[in-house]
Amino acid sequence: MTKIGFIGSGMMAEAIISGMLKGGFLAAEIWGADPESKRRDHMEATYGIQVTDDNRRVAANCDVLVMAVKPQYFSAAASGLQPVLTPGHRIISIMAGVSTERLEKELSCDSGQEPVLPVVRVMPNIPAMTRMGTTCLCAGRKAGPLDVELARMIFLSVGTVTNVEEYLMDAATGVAGCGPAYVYMLIEALADGGVMMGLPRQISQELAAGMVRGAAEMVLAGFGHPGELKDKVCSPGGATIAGVYMLEKSGLRGAVIEAVKAGVEKCRSI
Repeated sequence: MTKIGFIGSGMMAEAIISGMLKGGFLAAEIWGADPESKRRDHMEATYGIQVTDDNRRVAANCDVLVMAVKPQYFSAAASGLQPVLTPGHRIISIMAGVSTERLEKELSCDSGQEPVLPVVRVMPNIPAMTRMGTTCLCAGRKAGPLDVELARMIFLSVGTVTNVEEYLMDAATGVAGCGPAYVYMLIEALADGGVMMGLPRQISQELAAGMVRGAAEMVLAGFGHPGELKDKVCSPGGATIAGVYMLEKSGLRGAVIEAVKAGVEKCRSI
């Protein structure tokens, strides 16, 4: 049985674990490590997985390690793991901005030797919790087809997986990894607008969130380019085009593009 250990059990790791369990993985197959006792208690009580504060214990019990710490803590975590890593370990990283080259170097079995561990770098997003996540994936130079397929299998259980070249991973992070926050802001703003115009908060929020889900599904189902679909909603002299005009006047497109750019630049600076 392949056992999967998460080095770090924060919100993104929790979203993936939650989705994996809903997608057919067993709690007995999953371990997690976290330095905070409240976080460990929450993960164990909520998901029934094995949780510890010892990264090495996770490595000793799992053959797949998902690096889910904040990027600034990676080197410290890697240094602690390196003495117990074996050629049988496979590495999956969800850390933004950490290259496969760096992962291979800092998570090699023997310091100073040619890296031997297969590494797959992925960028999931928070909707993995509902099994509607979007994951981007690229392979390190030592990762073979079976290593890539294992990573794909894990993340297909929580949504869709798209292969990208590594030089595009930061850009993909700026869109798919950071993007849910921007969509949540849009949903909140739409709901606020509905409340301002008299709708009860709960109804307005349900309408806004449901509308976003349905509109996105039409794009994914191939009903047309987003611009084309927007035009279909805008009747001449109608309510929608009046709203679109206000969004254009307020600089919505430019603000969103700048948000993506800022996220990508932050990834590149890590």
